[in-house]
Parts: sequence; structure tokens; C-alpha cells
Amino acid sequence: MTRLAITNGKLADPTGKDLIPGVILIEDDRILASGDVAIPQDAETIDANGLVVAPGLIDLGVFATDKPAFHFGGITRAALMPDQSSPLDDAGLIRQATRAGKPDFWVHPIAAATRGLKGAELAEIGMMQAAGAKAVGTGRQWIADSGVMMRVLSYASGLGLTVITHAEDSGLAGRAVATSGETATRLGLPHAPACAEAMAIARDIMLARATGAAIHFRLVTTKAGFDLIRAAKAEGLKVTCGISPAYLFLSDNAVTDFRTFARLSPPLRSEDDRKASIAAVADGTVDVITSSHDPRGPEDKRLPFADAAPGMAGAETLLALSLNLVRDGHLSLNRLMTLLSANPARILGVDAGGFAPGSAADLIFIDPDAPWIVDSEKMAAQAGNTPFHRAPVQGRVRRIMKGGEFL
Repeated sequence: MTRLAITNGKLADPTGKDLIPGVILIEDDRILASGDVAIPQDAETIDANGLVVAPGLIDLGVFATDKPAFHFGGITRAALMPDQSSPLDDAGLIRQATRAGKPDFWVHPIAAATRGLKGAELAEIGMMQAAGAKAVGTGRQWIADSGVMMRVLSYASGLGLTVITHAEDSGLAGRAVATSGETATRLGLPHAPACAEAMAIARDIMLARATGAAIHFRLVTTKAGFDLIRAAKAEGLKVTCGISPAYLFLSDNAVTDFRTFARLSPPLRSEDDRKASIAAVADGTVDVITSSHDPRGPEDKRLPFADAAPGMAGAETLLALSLNLVRDGHLSLNRLMTLLSANPARILGVDAGGFAPGSAADLIFIDPDAPWIVDSEKMAAQAGNTPFHRAPVQGRVRRIMKGGEFL
């Protein structure tokens, strides 16, 4: 048995209110204890040098596995969306995906809810769970057929899996690439009303109520959507939701001059909805902050806005951008780690994301005040398609540990 004692760190425990100085004691690949802990004589001591020690980030919903970007951003586990070149609708593909990150990070595949992600025929969800799938997902699309969606929720509920869904009514969203409003009108972009999100959420909440299923709305971005989530939680339904930093710090003004790096799905919203997103994080409506990491090369982005592929490279900037919420007083660093680590772990059903005894020894050492400039041309990701190009940020991961070993 190998014992490590991490000393002289400030612990960002998701279960605590504030940073506290303390020790993390590790045995092999698991945490034994944290806080005011006596250090065994046989333990190797590692000095954190005053850095913040936090659980490794668990990114709930990436579209690509990207080792350099994950390591830069402190991501130790990633839930891989089923939208791959071959949709993750088969047990063999799930097994292959679980091995994709070894030995550098953990990959938790999300099983496609329907064959080919076409929204018609249920995939073999039970077999994919046995192969390693940790959740069920509709991918980038909303399942328009309510009967199919109800069967997905019922089946997943029986297996104890959460359904991760996209929240846009496809009948309204259609081929829209922007949110209806002044910016879309001025640019002449195909657009859809923001209520497409709330309509999708309302239907799926009703189906979750009828089936008793756990449902996670991967990205909620509008005030109307958050109001529905709040009401569902108050009712006691097993409903959670997430957001990515783009919707917290950018509005639809970012697509001015047809900036395709700001072409996202769902599209960026109005300034009022952006402010509502910040409020939803602060009041606990939002459960997860995800990078939605989707690196896209020039062949996908250097196109007319309506033809460009949606998505952004978000893994490297996830922590640094999210730390703005702490500096602006919306939440504590410990609470932020709940959104970035503990809650994603709970939704996926993995023993990670915290400092509890028995939790995986996946840790990151953070310098929260280290300044740097986001540069799309120098990013470690497979592609640097970020709408935050040249943005000044603070917060760097200095060391990363996976399973009790430094990477």
C-alpha cells in the first residue's frame, strides 16, 4: 500500500462552506481522510505550497476526448456525449470509449437513447450500461416524439440511469442559428424564439413526472427555462440542469460581425437571459457547469455563419472562466467545486468529485489568481475555436493527480 499526505494546501471541499487549511491523506488510488488529519509515519509527504487543492473537474458532456486540453484545464473525468462519428448506440462502442482516455483521464460514455440518435427506435440501453455507460443521452437533438421520449425515460429509470437531454423544441428551432432579437434581425440570420427551450423543458418535465425518471437538462440558458427547473425541483422531481460559461459571460451580441466562434447550440441568448443565468447559478438552480468541449477546425468554422458548425473548445477555459463567479461574489470556491465536480459525479454515479473517505484520489492544485490570456491560436486543444479569444482570465491548474498518481 502506498500512502501520501498532501500538506500545506487550502482545501476546496464541496461539502464545506469555505477554504480551510488541512491535509489530504491518500492510500493507493483512494482518499482516506481530509482536514485536520494526523499524518502516519509511513506516509510520503507532498507540499502543496499554499495552492488550493480541489477535486479534479468532472466535465459532464464533452463531444471529444482531448488529453492536452483536459490536463491544462484540470479535467480528470469526462462524460462523453453520444454524438460521435459512429453514435454511441452499441455496447462495443461504449467499451471502446471507456478506454479512450487511459491512462491519462477517465472517460464515462453517455449511451445514445435511440439508434443512430435519430429519435425513433430505442437503443440497447441495458447492454450499454453493462458495458460501462453512466447515463443516457439524446445528443445534440431533442426527441420530438413524446412517446419515444417517455419510453426512454421509463427504461432508463428502471436501470437507475439519468437521461441527459437537449432542450430545444425542434419544431420551433428548425434550422435557426441564432436567437430571435435585434442582433439576429440586423444580421439577417435564421433565428428562433428563445421559448423553444422552455417548451422542450416543459414537456420533458411532464414526462419525467409521469415516469419517475431522473432527467438532466445539459444546457439551460433562458429565464423561462430556469423558472421551470425551479418549479420542478420545488415539486421534488428528479430534475437537474447545467450550463456552460459562454452563456454566463456572453450574450447574442457576441455573434456581431458573423463571428462563427460564437456559433453555439443552443445559440447565445439576450442580455436579460444571460443575467438570469448568473442568478440561477447563484441561487442553486444550476447544478452543473460544463465546458461543452467541442473543438472545431477551420473547415467547420471558416464558413458563412449559417453554415458553420456549432460548438466551442471549452476544456481549457472552464475553470478560469468559472472562477469569475467566485470573484464577483456569486458563490464560494467550495460551491463552485460542487458544480464542477461533486454534482457531475453524483449524476454519473461515480465515487469521485469530493474528499469523502473512499472517493477517488483525483485532485488538482490551483493557483486561483494566476493571470493569463486566452489565445485561440495557442490553445492545447485539438482546435482553438473559442469565443473568448484574447480575454484576460485568472486561475491556472499547476498540478494534476489521477488515481493517486501525478500526471
